[in-house]
Amino acid sequence: MLQHQYSISEAISKRYFQEIETMNRYDGIETFYEIEAQLIREIYQLETEAAKESLRALIDLLSERSGKHFFRAVRHYFIVLSSVVTRKLIDNQAPLKKAFAFNSACVQMVDERMNDAEFLQFADDLVEFYIYVISERKQPSYKHQTVNRVIMFIDDEVETDLSVEDIALHFSISTSHLSRIFKEHVGITLVEYLNVRRVEESQYYLRHTAKSISNISEQFHFCNQSYYTRIFKKYVGLTPKHFRDQPDHEYFRFQLPERLV
Repeated sequence: MLQHQYSISEAISKRYFQEIETMNRYDGIETFYEIEAQLIREIYQLETEAAKESLRALIDLLSERSGKHFFRAVRHYFIVLSSVVTRKLIDNQAPLKKAFAFNSACVQMVDERMNDAEFLQFADDLVEFYIYVISERKQPSYKHQTVNRVIMFIDDEVETDLSVEDIALHFSISTSHLSRIFKEHVGITLVEYLNVRRVEESQYYLRHTAKSISNISEQFHFCNQSYYTRIFKKYVGLTPKHFRDQPDHEYFRFQLPERLV
C-alpha cells in the first residue's frame, strides 16, 4: 500500500515537472489567473456581460494549451470554477448545505448537460447562474438591521413554509411591528417579498427539472396551483407553463428598492 502511494506521488511529481517545461512554450499562460481573478470580481459585482467575456478569454487560453484535449480541459475547468464560486458563497455566509448543493448541482450539470457543440452557450448560462446565486447573498443595506436580517433569513429559508408570524417569532418581535418596519424600509409588504422570492426560486425548477407545476407549487408552499399561477404571472409576465415552454424567456429578478429611510 505504501509503495503504491509512493508511486502515485512520484508520478504526480514527474508530471508536474513535465507540465512546467510544457508551459514555457506557451505565451499568455501567466495571465490566466489574472483573468480568473477579474472574472471572480465581475461575478461578485454582478457584471454579467463582463464576466461572460472574461470566461471566454479563459477558454481561449485553455484552447491554446490543451489541443485535442480542449473539451475535456474546459469541462474540468468549469468544475473547478464552480468550486471557487462556492467558496465565495461561503465567504458571504451562505448556509453550508446550500453552498454544497450549489457546487453539486453545477458539477452535475457539467457532467450531464455540457456538450462540445454548445459549450460556449453553456459557459454563458453558467455565469448567469453563478451571478443569480451570488446576488442572493448580497447583504441588504437598510438602516434597520432587523430588516436586513429578515431579508437574509427569508433568502436562506425560501423553501420553508414561512409566515409573517413565523418570522416575527424567530426575531422575537411582534407581527405588527415587523410588518410596519419592513414596509417602511423596503417599500413592499413582507407578504409580497415572500411571494417574490418564491417565484424567483421556482423559475429554476420549472426550467431545469421535470417536476410538475403542481409539485413546484407545493414545494414553495403556495396554497394551491391556481394561486401560484396568478402570483407567478403577476411578476414574470407568463404563466408557469408558458415560462417552462419558452426557454429563451429571461428570468424574473426582483430588485430591492433603494433605502427609503
